[in-house]
Amino acid sequence: MRMDYDTFMMLHDKVRLDIEKQDTYQRSSISSELRLAITLSFLATGDSYRSLEYLTRVSASTISLLVPHVCQAVYSHLQPEYMKVPCTEDDWKKIADEFRNKWNFPNAIGAIDGKHIEIEAPPNAGSYYFNYKGTHSIVLLALADAECNFLFIDVGCNGRMSDGGIFKNSTLYRELYEDLLNISSDEHLPNCVKPVPYVILGDDAFALSKNLLIPFPRSKFLSAKQKVFNYRLCRAR
Repeated sequence: MRMDYDTFMMLHDKVRLDIEKQDTYQRSSISSELRLAITLSFLATGDSYRSLEYLTRVSASTISLLVPHVCQAVYSHLQPEYMKVPCTEDDWKKIADEFRNKWNFPNAIGAIDGKHIEIEAPPNAGSYYFNYKGTHSIVLLALADAECNFLFIDVGCNGRMSDGGIFKNSTLYRELYEDLLNISSDEHLPNCVKPVPYVILGDDAFALSKNLLIPFPRSKFLSAKQKVFNYRLCRAR
């Protein structure tokens, strides 16, 4: 990932007050520009703190403290603007129109899935982070629109939990089932007698509900229409 200077300074201006430190009589502090540059380098390359120590002449122990702090500042400033959960009927309908036009799937307001991020098991963690893939991980659960942009994330849950379990413990689930998201009312589709709700598209790790649609269970006895439905849902998701 490469970032031009103007973009870097625009981001720096947003987070500077949150990440800069005061100089002391004993030594000068690490500048806010260097703090941000180290963090972006870590995120873009995946280099270890020890490797970044040689590149920046900042100790690995200091980098291990500043990276989470700068990440939190970046998230706090950019999330409301770039990863905002839609809050009006028009916002949801715009996403549904994109799913219909781009993926030929009507009344879809997002696709949800979980991603296991492999980690080294923390000391004394036992099997707490051990997942069904045979590795230790934390889970990123994300809701995305038709253009693959994140609308909501929940990250950090241990890998033992299923995607459905993580979803049920998320703020998105609570707001969805308490009708706090202002999702549009059910709408008639062509050749449908009853109005159809707007839905999030998931896989079989999630529970079927009014606003969450999953494929038919895998079986050799599925009808042709059911197989076509599964294909179209999975393609859109």
